[in-house]
Amino acid sequence: MRLLFLLFFIISSLTLLCCSEAESTTESLPLLVFTDAGFVESDLDQEAQIKIELSKPSLSEVVINYEAKSGTALPEQDYDLLQINKVSFAPGETEQSISFEIIGDETEESDEVFYLLFSTADNADILNTEMTIHITNDDFDSVALRTIELSDSGYQTPLAYEGMSLVWQDEFDQSMINSQKWTFEIGDGCPDLCGWGNRELQYYTEENTYLVNNNYLVIEAKKESMEESSYTSSRLVTKNKKSFKYGRIDIRAKLPLGQGIWPALWMLGNNIDQVSWPKCGEIDIMEMIGGGDGRDNTVHGTAHWWDNEFRAQYGNSSELSEGIYNDEFHVFSIVWDATKISWYRDDKLFNTLDITPFFLAEFKESFFLILNVAVGGNWPGNPNSITEFPQYMIVDYVRVFQKE
Repeated sequence: MRLLFLLFFIISSLTLLCCSEAESTTESLPLLVFTDAGFVESDLDQEAQIKIELSKPSLSEVVINYEAKSGTALPEQDYDLLQINKVSFAPGETEQSISFEIIGDETEESDEVFYLLFSTADNADILNTEMTIHITNDDFDSVALRTIELSDSGYQTPLAYEGMSLVWQDEFDQSMINSQKWTFEIGDGCPDLCGWGNRELQYYTEENTYLVNNNYLVIEAKKESMEESSYTSSRLVTKNKKSFKYGRIDIRAKLPLGQGIWPALWMLGNNIDQVSWPKCGEIDIMEMIGGGDGRDNTVHGTAHWWDNEFRAQYGNSSELSEGIYNDEFHVFSIVWDATKISWYRDDKLFNTLDITPFFLAEFKESFFLILNVAVGGNWPGNPNSITEFPQYMIVDYVRVFQKE
C-alpha cells in the first residue's frame, strides 16, 4: 500500500509540474511591436499618429512608458508630442497609437529624424526600445529629384540565373529605407578613424539618403557644414543584419561625377571588429573617383587583404568607350566562389583574382555590403572650384544570388 501511495504521489507531482510549466508558458507577457515611421512635412502644422502593437492580447491592462529623443528634428521646432509619455492597452486590446504634431514651415532644409524611446512596461515585455521617426521636408531644394521622372535607361540584369537562387535583394520599392536590411553609419569616423581612414571630408548622416519614385535609392552628397565637416553624405551597411559568402552580386546604379567625388559599392569581412582592416579583407565591387581626364568614365574593381605584415591589393579598371557613368544606369557585379572573385561591368569581365593561395584566406569568409558616396580623400583628392553640388548616386537594385 505504501508503494502504491508513493507511486501516486510521484505521478501527481509530475502532473502538477507539467501543468505549472504549461501555465507559465501560456502566461508569458505580450511583446511590444512597432516599425519605424515616416511623414512628410508641409507648410502648415499637422497631426500625425504612430501605431504600436502587442504581439498578443493581455488579460491585464498594459502600460507602456516612453519619451521623445531629439535627432536632427527638435521639439517645438519640428515636432511636439500631443499626449503624456505613456500609452495604455485595455485588457484584450492589441493596437494603440501615439499622437504628435509635425510643425510645418516653408524653410529649405534637410530631412530630419527624432526617436521614441520605450523605457518600461507594465504587463508587457520590450525588446526593441527605439523607434525612428522620419520627417521628409517638402521645401528641400533637392526635392525636385524626388518627383521628376528619372530616366531608367541603361543596362539591366535578370532576376534569375541558371543554377542559382536569388537569396537576398532590395529593389527599393517601398516608401522608406528598410531598417531590417540597412544600418546608417553616422559621423566623420572620429575619434577612432577620423576621415574614415582616408582623409575624407564628409560627415555621414541618415538624412542624405532617401527613396524616389518607389523604385530608387538616392545617396546625396551636399556642400554644407555639419559638426566640423564642410560636406555631408550617407553610408549604408548590412553589417550585423546580413552577410554573404560566395555567390553573384548585382548592383544597378547611376553614378555621380566631379573632382573629389568618390562613390563606392563594396564589402568588408564580418570579423572587422575583431581583426581590424585589412585583415578582415575588402572587396570593392565598384569605386569611381570623379573628375576630368577620363575619371568620370572609369570604374575600379579591387580586393584588399593582409599579406605577411603588409597591406596588399589587386585590381583593374573598366572604361566606357563613350559617355560617362553619370549618363545612365550600369550594373556592377562580382561572381565569387572558393577559387576566385571575378568583376563585371554590364556583364563584361574586367578583373579576376585567384583566391586559392593560403594568404588569401580572408576571402573564404562572410562579408557585409556597403553603399556610400565619399567627398575628398587621399585617392580622389578634394573638390575644386568647378565641382558641382549636390551630387547623387542613384541605386536601382541590389541582388545576391547563390548556387542552388
